[in-house]
Amino acid sequence: MKRKIITTSDGSKTIQIEDWNEQYHSIHGAIQEANHVFIKHGLLFYFQSCNPELDSESHPINILEIGFGTGLNAFLTFLKAEELQQSINYVGAEAYPVKNEEIQQLNYVELISKQHETEFEKMHTIPWEEQHNISLTFKLEKQEKFFKDITDENRFDIIYFDAFGARVQPELWTEDIFKIMYKALKDNGVLVTYSAKGSVRRAMQAVGFTVERLPGPPGKREMLRARKHWMK
Repeated sequence: MKRKIITTSDGSKTIQIEDWNEQYHSIHGAIQEANHVFIKHGLLFYFQSCNPELDSESHPINILEIGFGTGLNAFLTFLKAEELQQSINYVGAEAYPVKNEEIQQLNYVELISKQHETEFEKMHTIPWEEQHNISLTFKLEKQEKFFKDITDENRFDIIYFDAFGARVQPELWTEDIFKIMYKALKDNGVLVTYSAKGSVRRAMQAVGFTVERLPGPPGKREMLRARKHWMK
């Protein structure tokens, strides 16, 4: 399928799949969306609300990203790990890795943190299927696989569910997929996604999640956060 690099409303770039009229990130702002959905309502919510003991290497936060894509969510999470001095083990699952020539056309480093260009490049050049230290606080493992093939159980504290939208890939937003996500999360784990579709919320609830609607990022009224066996 034909792809091109486009500029979103906050000045950051993303990849558009023209045949689908679908983007890797919101056209209303790639960086704004990632910060709002995944960092603010995912990572920071968990860090601040779920486990106040998460303050050392002995209590790393384990994150699974569904759709590693451009690496934007991973890069923002790495920067927050450095800021908080919080150890994070990050797994990015991706069925179709983005080509290096596309990555080189993105401007996330320039807009977010030029001083961490080396770490962003490292995220995209390390081998797949094995864990690597990006920094003292951030470990990354990229897995090339279909999301239906994830078999982890009770492993992750947070899931960033950033698959392509249900309009173009409805098979990624089903009860079967969310059952896999539910199993992969630890008790008290959190899943966040940009989607607020009623069918998505109902699929999450059907497999056991407690789901709440939250204000969405620019251009989107709402988003969803799902929790497993919530015990604050």
